[in-house]
Amino acid sequence: MTQSDTPARKPTESELEILRALWSKGSATVREVFEVLSLEREIGYTTVLKTMQIMLDKGLVSRTEDGKAHIYAAAMREEDMQGQLLKDLSDKLFSGSPALLAMHALSLQPASDEEIQLIKALIERKRGA
Repeated sequence: MTQSDTPARKPTESELEILRALWSKGSATVREVFEVLSLEREIGYTTVLKTMQIMLDKGLVSRTEDGKAHIYAAAMREEDMQGQLLKDLSDKLFSGSPALLAMHALSLQPASDEEIQLIKALIERKRGA
């Protein structure tokens, strides 16, 4: 079983914030994650620490020791998490239809010419698959 096949528990909004920080940094200490998050909003160090400990228990992050420091990393690649969450959303709200999900997402706001070209290229690849 590969990392992307491992079923992970769904992250909360706060956990997703921490995961985004870890994905951007690769790996980080609680202090480093706290510093990133505190730039965006007011948050306590102990809140970040406790949340990351919960995430470790849930299997959302891994932890290694480097001397006295604990280094955390996301247990799942960002793309894999996005895929998992989108599949869950598609299953729940769109009867599992990726087309309905995509059409609804595109109807929410205009897509740029570049995004439209990427979407067209994806459709062509899917046709050829």
